[in-house]
Amino acid sequence: MADYARPVRSVVVVPTYNEKENVRPLLTAVRERAPEADIVVVDDNSPDGTALEVKVLADELGRVRLVERPGKGGLGSAYRHGFEIVLADGYDVVVTMDVDMSHDPAVIPEMLRLIESGSDAVIGSRYVPGGGTENWPLHRRLLSRWGNRYTAAMLGLSSRDCTSGFRAYRATALAAIEPSSTAAEGYAFLTELVRRLTNKGFRVVETPIVFVDREFGESKMSGRIIAESMMLVTRWGITDRWNRLRGRSDG
Repeated sequence: MADYARPVRSVVVVPTYNEKENVRPLLTAVRERAPEADIVVVDDNSPDGTALEVKVLADELGRVRLVERPGKGGLGSAYRHGFEIVLADGYDVVVTMDVDMSHDPAVIPEMLRLIESGSDAVIGSRYVPGGGTENWPLHRRLLSRWGNRYTAAMLGLSSRDCTSGFRAYRATALAAIEPSSTAAEGYAFLTELVRRLTNKGFRVVETPIVFVDREFGESKMSGRIIAESMMLVTRWGITDRWNRLRGRSDG
C-alpha cells in the first residue's frame, strides 16, 4: 500500500489514435478536474496530427508527456506500453480513460478518494445504480450489457462493467498483476486485468458513470474486437474452472 502521509502521485494514461478533435477538450478537462495529476498520452502514430496537438497542449497545460509509437498496435498494446512507463516512474495511482469525451473527468477525484480509502482498483461503471449510457442505439446497449453479464458469469467476477476503460488502479496492485505479460488487445485486455486483480484477491470496486457516446471521430469498436473478447472470456472461464477443480489459482 502506498504511503499516503505524503502527497499521492497520480497519473492519467490516455491511448490515442486519430483523436485530434478530442484530445484538447479531454486533456483540458482532466487538468481542471484533477490538477495534481500528470498526464501520459500514448499515441499510435496518428496520421491526423494528434501527436502535434498533444505537444501544443503539453506547453499550455504542463505535466503532459507524449509517448509516440511507430504504428497502430491496439488498445492493449498502448496500455501495456504506458503502464510500463508510469510504473517505472513510481506513481501511486494510475488512472485510465478514453480520449473521446465519453468518460467525464469530474469522476476522477472520487476514484482517487476510493483508492485512498483502501480500494485497489476502481471501475467507472455504467451498470451500477447511478450509472448509464447516453446516445447509444438499443442494439449497442443490449450487446454491452449482455456481454458484461456473460463475462462476469463466466469468470466469477462481482464487477458489473468489466469492459469499462475508465479506471483507477493502486500502482502496487497493477504491478502485481503484471500487465506486460498479457496478450489481449481491444476490450478483452480490460477484462483480463479485472480477472487478474480478482483472482489475486485485490479489492475491486465500482463507482457510477454516465457514458456519453463520442461526438467527433470514429469508434475503434469492430466485430473482430468483439469476437476476440468473447473467445478469450470463454477460454479463461473454462481455464479458471479447471484450475479450481484441481485446487489451483490462475492469476
